[in-house]
This record gives sequence, C-alpha cells and structure tokens, in this order.
Amino acid sequence: MSRVCKTAGQIAFVGAGPGAAGMLTVRAQHLLNCAELLVTDPDVPPDVLALAGPSAEVRPAVGEPGEVAKDLVAEANGGRVVVRLVSGDPLTADAVVAEALAVARTSTPIEVVPGVPMSTAVPAFAGVPLGSGHTEADVRAGVDWTSLAAVPGPLVLHATASHLAETAAALIEHGLAPNTPVAVTAAGTLPTQHTVDTTLASLNGDIGELVGPLVVTVGSVVGQRTKLSWWESRALYGWKVLVPRTKEQAGAMSDRLAVHGAVPVEVPTISVEPPRSPAQMERAVKGLVDGRYQWVVFTSTNAVRAVWDKFAEFGLDARAFAGVKIACVGEATAERVAAMGIVPELLPSGEQSSDGLLADFPPFDDILDPVDRVLLPRADIATETLAAGLRERGWEIDDVTAYRTVRAAPPPAETREMIKTGGFDAVCFTSSSTVRNLVGIAGKPHTRTIVACIGPATAETAIEFGLRVDVQPEVAQVGALVDALAEHAAQLRAEGALPPPRKAKNRRR
Repeated sequence: MSRVCKTAGQIAFVGAGPGAAGMLTVRAQHLLNCAELLVTDPDVPPDVLALAGPSAEVRPAVGEPGEVAKDLVAEANGGRVVVRLVSGDPLTADAVVAEALAVARTSTPIEVVPGVPMSTAVPAFAGVPLGSGHTEADVRAGVDWTSLAAVPGPLVLHATASHLAETAAALIEHGLAPNTPVAVTAAGTLPTQHTVDTTLASLNGDIGELVGPLVVTVGSVVGQRTKLSWWESRALYGWKVLVPRTKEQAGAMSDRLAVHGAVPVEVPTISVEPPRSPAQMERAVKGLVDGRYQWVVFTSTNAVRAVWDKFAEFGLDARAFAGVKIACVGEATAERVAAMGIVPELLPSGEQSSDGLLADFPPFDDILDPVDRVLLPRADIATETLAAGLRERGWEIDDVTAYRTVRAAPPPAETREMIKTGGFDAVCFTSSSTVRNLVGIAGKPHTRTIVACIGPATAETAIEFGLRVDVQPEVAQVGALVDALAEHAAQLRAEGALPPPRKAKNRRR
C-alpha cells in the first residue's frame, strides 16, 4: 500500500479509541505517522502518542473550542499536516464537536476518523457480551434516572468512584433489583486493566482501589464474564517482566510478553558496538568475495547484522555468499539470514547451541571440500567452544570479532530497587552477557522473581551467579522463551501456587 502523507491544508479529527494503541484504526495510524502537528488531549495514552512521526510537534489543546479551532485552521493554512487527536471517538465529545463545527465554518476541509467506542470496547475486554442492544450514559454529567432504569438491555455507564454510590442508589430506587450484576472496569483495554465484579447493592464498597475514569456495566450479561474474561485471564496478566536486552532487540520479546498479558520493562544491559579496528572484518569480507571460505557460521543475529552492514559499506549484497555454505546456531539467527534472501544449509537438529551445532557439523573432507576454511564472525567476548570443536573436525578457523558488547549504564534507582526487592515477577535472559551485565549494573534479581533463560549456556551462567533457573524452552528462541514462561505461570496457577491472573498485581502490595 502506498503511503501518501501530504494532506496539508486539511484538518483530521482522529479518535484514539479506548486506550490501547493496538485499537487504533489503520487510517488513524497512517495520519499519526504523517502528522506535522498533533494537537492532543491530556487523556490520550502515551503509547498512542508514541506512534506519531519522529518530526511531529505535539501540542496540547488549550482554550475554548473556538480558540482551538482557530489555531488548527491557522496551522493548516500555513501548510502543515494537522491532526486533532482525541480520546475515544471525536464526534462523541461535545467540545470536539464544537471545534469541528467551528472549523467547518471556514474554507478549510476536514476529515473525521472515528475511534473504537469505549462503551463497547471496554466491556468486550472485560468479557461482558453486550449483545445487540445496550444503553450508554455518562453519570458524571447528570442523567434522567427514571428513563435510564426503564430501558431494556444492559447499561454501560461512564463514571468515577465518587459517582458509584449515587448511581447504585438511584438505579435501585427507580426499579432495578439490588442483586443486579455489575462489572466495574478501570484502565480499560490497557495492560493495567482491572475489573471488579459486584452488584448494585454492594457497588460502593466492593471496588477496592480503582481510580480514574471507570466503565460500569450493569445487567444480567455481566454474569457471562466467568466464561468470556479473555483479557484479564491470560497467563502472565498483570506481571511485570524484566527484559534485559538492547533497545534494538527488546521489541519482539516485549510484544510477545504483551500477548500473554505481561507488562514488559526494558532495561538495556549491553550495547552492541563495532569492533575497535575494522581491519579483521574488512579482510573477512574480501575473503568471502575471493572464495576463501567453505562455510560461514553465524552464532547470533548481531553477527549477521554486522556482516550485512559491512557488505553495505562495500556495496555488496547477498551474492557475495555465492558458493559459501552457511550454518546458524539457532532458528532466530536463521530467520535473520533468511531476511537477506539466503537459506542456511545447516541448523542444529537438536539443542540450539554451539554444542548442538557441533554435533551436526560435518568434518573437513579433503576430497569433497574444495576449501578448508570457516569464517566465524562473533562477539569479542564469545567462548572458544565452537572454534575449538570446528578445529577438531579438521577445519581452519578465521575467528573474527564482528562486534563488541559493552556494558550499558545502570538503570534508574527505582528499577534497581525493584530488581533487588522482588518488584518484578519474572526476568527473561537471552544470553550469558545479559546475566552478567544485569547483575553488574543492577544487582541480582530477588529469589521470588521467576528466572527464564533462553538456552543451556545462559542457564549455566545464571546458576554460576547464584540464580535459580525456573524456565528454559526446548528451542532457543525469544518466542519460545516467552511462551515457556507463560506455560510455567499457568502450571503454577493450576497447582495453586499463584493467585488468579486478575489478582497478580495486588499480591505485591
């Protein structure tokens, strides 16, 4: 799909939806990425604002609707791509409707991009099936209680904690049964969403510490939550999981953790930098072009990236690998190679590690192999296990430093305190260096924190540092690591060792 961004001279009123960035429409995401000026309300979540283009100016909407509209028109007429971003759906907020009408009275064209309505999205995330008919009301603005209590079907009410007692009393007074089921949801659709089940009679006393805007669903359909509470019932829901990875690498793991309901907290422990001298890598690339190598063995995605970057520097592409066989230590590394348009010849059939690769690596055959040399581009701190094993199989090894791993700066004091005191439910280690560096910059995770390690070498290092390894996947991949952690949590919960997912947040209080 082509990306045509230039919409200067037009103002787009864009709905941010109920809260979660993933609930934005495709059109809304496109316009956020194109925006040169983003005029926003304070209740738009930071994750949504983060989708704006890197050069976009973000400005709060200040003043009465007429003043905001005047500012929007002036900016659009000045040639900027202007987006007015609001929480929820633009034309369901009276002030935003007034802004749109004021803009419409000028010659400036407008576009309206609806947002997913909070009144249907939040009950859906809470597992409440509204069915084909429901009634929505904002009790913060005052309502006709007689009419509201008389409507058929479930009620979806917008409120804060201070309105709940009045709401319950008024609905009971006007005919609803005191035992009518009620679900009160805070932070709807966000990773911190929390829903309390109660009744109208107990509404004011059962909500605990729920704060901020609340969505209150009233009616018999609330009883279906036990069957449909999919969002808050995920295995890692409410868990804070430490992700000690570089900023460039943390994304895939964080996304996978979020799928299982966790709140990932990224703490870079290493920084990947080029080698101090480029000479080794330059000779290695020249050797590839000249046919010096029979094999290239990649032990990490960072090594693949380092070689590819060097290719780009010299104006080369995947054709430089012509006639060379490629081996990868694991599937994640193989996927990175495949992204270059190359299918590796060798992956470990068993354990995805240096030992697993050695078990399958063929010995040098002076009749079948025209060249006896293997290129091994690695980190500066890599172990000698693989190189030594390949030499035992008769190969000559060019062990080249493709990149350096440098310890990152310590995280903020609050994060270090959480690590040491058990503020994190789990930590996911993806290499021995992440173990060493996390302990070095922040200290050892508390014994109550579940430790997940991607493979045997990483687990061995964790044990050397006195950590108890709870989770290790069968396949050394980020996705498998996160899935194994989720499976472990579900098993512990089934055994009664953990509370239900919706209470995971409260057990640390």
